[in-house]
Amino acid sequence: QVQLVESGGGSVQAGESLRLSCQASGISFDKYYMGWYRQPPGMEREGVAVIYPLSGATNVADFVKGRFTISQDKDKNIVYLQMNKLKSDDTAIYYCGAALSLPDWDYWGQGTQVTVSS
Repeated sequence: QVQLVESGGGSVQAGESLRLSCQASGISFDKYYMGWYRQPPGMEREGVAVIYPLSGATNVADFVKGRFTISQDKDKNIVYLQMNKLKSDDTAIYYCGAALSLPDWDYWGQGTQVTVSS
């Protein structure tokens, strides 16, 4: 059974940092693309970052490039999203996803709330 469990969200001030974690079970990081999406209030879900299987190559959306970094710990089966210099626009529910083949995401976590106050 596949499970993705996010943690690390919270309320912070603009300019501060947070690190989100996604604990994965039932899947292999060597086979699945792992990614982070977010859904701001009243808006569509949007892709934030993805890490590729095997190579570990990453791709980060332009609107967070230079501030957010995605990484993974294969031994612990955890995917991280390091978020620095947070802005109020980053306020959203952040979701972890797993995909065998992009752009079709097969599994999602329950989401974790990030609130940034200016």
